Amino acid sequence: MARESLGSRMGFILVAAGCAIGLGNVWRFPYITGAYGGAWFVIIFLLCMLAVIPIMVAEFAIGRASQKNLGGAFRVLEPQGTHWHKFGWISLVGCYLLLMFYTVITGWLLLYCWHMATGTFSGMSPSGVQDFFAATLASPKAMILGMTLSVGFGFVVCWLGLQAGVERIVKILMAGLFLILTALVIKCLTLEGAGEGVSFFLMPNLDRMRETGLLPIVSAALTQAFFSLSVGIGSMTVFGSYLKRERSLFGEALIIASLNFLVSILAGLVIFPACFTYNVAPAAGPGLVFVSLPNIFASMTAGSFWGTLFFVFLSFAAVTTVIGVFENLVSFCMDIFGFTRKKSAVVNGICLWLLSLPCALGFNVWSSFQPFGPGSSVLDLEDFVLSNNLLPFGATLLVLFCSLRCGWGWHGFEEETNAGSGIKMHKGLRLYLRWILPAIILFLFIVGYVDKFSK
Repeated sequence: MARESLGSRMGFILVAAGCAIGLGNVWRFPYITGAYGGAWFVIIFLLCMLAVIPIMVAEFAIGRASQKNLGGAFRVLEPQGTHWHKFGWISLVGCYLLLMFYTVITGWLLLYCWHMATGTFSGMSPSGVQDFFAATLASPKAMILGMTLSVGFGFVVCWLGLQAGVERIVKILMAGLFLILTALVIKCLTLEGAGEGVSFFLMPNLDRMRETGLLPIVSAALTQAFFSLSVGIGSMTVFGSYLKRERSLFGEALIIASLNFLVSILAGLVIFPACFTYNVAPAAGPGLVFVSLPNIFASMTAGSFWGTLFFVFLSFAAVTTVIGVFENLVSFCMDIFGFTRKKSAVVNGICLWLLSLPCALGFNVWSSFQPFGPGSSVLDLEDFVLSNNLLPFGATLLVLFCSLRCGWGWHGFEEETNAGSGIKMHKGLRLYLRWILPAIILFLFIVGYVDKFSK
């Protein structure tokens, strides 16, 4: 059976960007930026993104050269007698682990769209908004409903096909995302506290950096870069396998990373001016979006309208990631088990719904299970296994496979990356991929464990 392909270069860029652009940009990035000193975090985050881009290039190259997702790519490209293919499971396990909690958070956003549009938060006090969010988490029905809607989006779009479903729907969602985000930025930059918010966000302040410390900022920025670009579990490999050899991969990765960074910046230009106008702490943590911002919109003229737009924008960003990662699961079963697309979509849809239940119920029925102590949940466990373990391991595996002679090797990787027109990868990156990038990933792994268990 001939492998499917995306219909256009723009389709590839938007689908890959849609997979990368998600909650990491519009939910995690603002509160992490607020917690780690504002502008200095943004600068270091940009540098960390540049440091991580070669992993995205590696995923694209492995996919395009093998015409397989990561589950089958190692087997195609590995030298005879080696056993890299035994690590192909990382893609399946990693994508499932990500979606098992990502679909739940996406479900919160979808529910908030409805509540914003119907005026649920109008006239509600700050404590009322806090209580509403707590009640949402405590309701198994609400949590399962939101999660089911999220899984349903991924299933339906991937069931429709690569071009007719994934590419077409993601293009529409990404266009809508940028239009809504632009309108929100214009609105928030006209608020009274916009200047102070933009200054905090984009003007470096040495005093704030000294308060936070350089090493914690670097660690947080590096973690955010991995989370934001969705690299390390082969989620980008499948899109490389749908790509023709007309363009070099390094230039395509730079475009996708630039779009990713742009969305993060624009999201900050929405959130920080609003926070400073309505006296909300920018370091409010994960609750910034679900508790603090509804309070802001409740105080704003035409707040229901702007709040609905904001949560629709967040939902678009989250849903494109759900679709992109779900496509990885569908492709894996098609390549490895020989399923048809429709059968693969149905099987993975059922499995994902069942595997997402622990996270959805971890805030209510199973709330007594607190793996990291009081206040922790199933979501924290799943995020830790993925972000602190599987992502660093997978990223290390990918860069070594592309740089070691006992793997695919530098020459095969360089030839595939530079095939086609566009920006070429410099030979000097070989040393970086072989020694420096694995050291950076090891640093991230160690710091993640120290941070998790030293508190």
